[in-house]
Amino acid sequence: MLAYGVPLVSGELYAFGRTIMNPFYEPKMLYVGEGMNASVAVSEDVDKTRYFHVSGKTEAGTHPIDMRLQRMLGNLPMLMGPKPRSVLVVGFGAGVTAGSFVAYPEIERIVICEIEPLIPRMVSGFFSEENFNVVKDPRVEIVYDDARGFILTSKEQFDIITSDPIHPWVKGSAALYTREYFEHVKRHLKPGGVVTHWVPLDETTIEVVKSEMATFFAVFPKATVWINDRDNGGDVVLFGQVDPAPINVDEAVQRFDRIDHARAAQSLRDIGFVSAIDFMSSYAGRGPDLSAWLKGAAINTDHNLRLQYLAGMGLNVDAQERIHRELMKARRIPPDLFVGSAETLAELRNAIESNKRGSNASSPWQR
Repeated sequence: MLAYGVPLVSGELYAFGRTIMNPFYEPKMLYVGEGMNASVAVSEDVDKTRYFHVSGKTEAGTHPIDMRLQRMLGNLPMLMGPKPRSVLVVGFGAGVTAGSFVAYPEIERIVICEIEPLIPRMVSGFFSEENFNVVKDPRVEIVYDDARGFILTSKEQFDIITSDPIHPWVKGSAALYTREYFEHVKRHLKPGGVVTHWVPLDETTIEVVKSEMATFFAVFPKATVWINDRDNGGDVVLFGQVDPAPINVDEAVQRFDRIDHARAAQSLRDIGFVSAIDFMSSYAGRGPDLSAWLKGAAINTDHNLRLQYLAGMGLNVDAQERIHRELMKARRIPPDLFVGSAETLAELRNAIESNKRGSNASSPWQR
């Protein structure tokens, strides 16, 4: 009798957890479900912006900053990788990152690894327009497994592997930011393969961000950094290559403008990237050129999981603008990073330097 008298858990609690008491936000709950590994929810605000939540934390949504991040994770390797055919997406989320690959006809296989079955089955439909109905695409295979377990046991290699994990202070997530994890990822990339990985600048400290980047660079030394919100620095995307090579700007422009890539190009225009040059002007640094800024950063390993403890002390910190400023100050653009015609290189240079908040007193271009 007492059990029947226990009230149902509030949908808002499932969605917002410790931030439920925010008096300025009154969401409409579209879905609430209890899965095998997590509680999940979908909410909508007064502006009709939808959000996806896992265990009391917002993970994805249709807000412009969220959409830019999710599509950057997918489109960066497609525009700058060497003719990819197969993709592994770690974490389904709202499906927008995985859906980015649906817009490219040359992609033949998309494997999505997701630990919670309820997310693709129930949540995906609320974002079907944004994710191009990815769960129904015949090229897609969804594997319900822990990402580390799947990568350790699978023998398959991919042209692209992209990871968009939860903040590292969430229990278990720091294991997707370790040196060993990135080494496993590298071994599952085909020759010429590329990896993209999300690093948040919100709810964190500069020490945490430096640890995440330094750990990634320990495995992909010449990896590059790309900023999501060029005004405030909401997130960054790390881009690593098995066989580091210069980025051909002309080829990226041609891929963006291809007729059979029209849907992909439009999806980038919809979030504010009007051209391939505009997209590439989000460049924010390269591993070797950030070494002085990253000096002394803690390397996160399976043996210490140092990042989980560092991140736990920063979950209430609002330092993203400071982190963004420091990253932009440390940014350099070496002459061997971008190649192409003089015209396109000049256009890219102008696009990067026109970003006033991202420019330094002196030009970031190394001569």
